[in-house]
Amino acid sequence: MGEISTCKKCATQTRVPRTGWVYRNVEKPESVSDHMYRMAIMAFVTEDKHLNKDRCVRLALVHDMAECIVGDIAPADNIPKEEKHKREKEAMKQLTQLLSEDVKKEIYDLWEEYENQSSAEAKFVKQLDQCEMILQAFEYEDLENKPGKLQEFYDSTAGKFSHPEIVQLVSELTAKRNAKIAAGTSELHS
Repeated sequence: MGEISTCKKCATQTRVPRTGWVYRNVEKPESVSDHMYRMAIMAFVTEDKHLNKDRCVRLALVHDMAECIVGDIAPADNIPKEEKHKREKEAMKQLTQLLSEDVKKEIYDLWEEYENQSSAEAKFVKQLDQCEMILQAFEYEDLENKPGKLQEFYDSTAGKFSHPEIVQLVSELTAKRNAKIAAGTSELHS
C-alpha cells in the first residue's frame, strides 16, 4: 500500500457529498463513496453472463475516485467536459502516484476505460451510474414526501438505458414513482 497521505485523500471521498443533491437542498445527501459502493453492489449482483462482473465492480469503485480531490463537478457547475476530464486526470495521477506501478496502472486504466466508455463493462457501469442516481432521487423524494421534486434527474437519463436488467429496474422504479406522484396529486385535489 502507498503512503498514508494517499489513504487520507481517498478517505476524504467518504465525506464528499454528491453535488446534485447539495444544489437541491437534499438533507443528508449521499457521498461520492456511498454512490460508488452502491454501484459496486449493483454491478456485483448483475446476472449478465456476457459481462466480466469483477471488472464491472472494479470500474464502479474507481469511476469517481478523482472527486475526492476535484469535488463532484455537476453539469450545473458549467465546467466544460474537457476541463473536467483534465482536472480528474490530474487528480487520478496524484492519487495513484505513491502506489506500486502495477496497482497505479490498473486503477488509472480502469478510470480511463470508464471515461472513454471503451468496453461493454464501462458502458454497463455508466448506465448503473445513471440508474443509481435516479434510484437515489426516488429515495429522497420518498423521504421528503415530495413526489416529483427531483424530476430533472429523471429527465437527464431519458433514453440512456439499454441494458435489459437496468431497463427493467428503471421501468419498475418509474411505475412506482408515477404512482406516488399520482397519489400525491390526487391528495392535493381532495
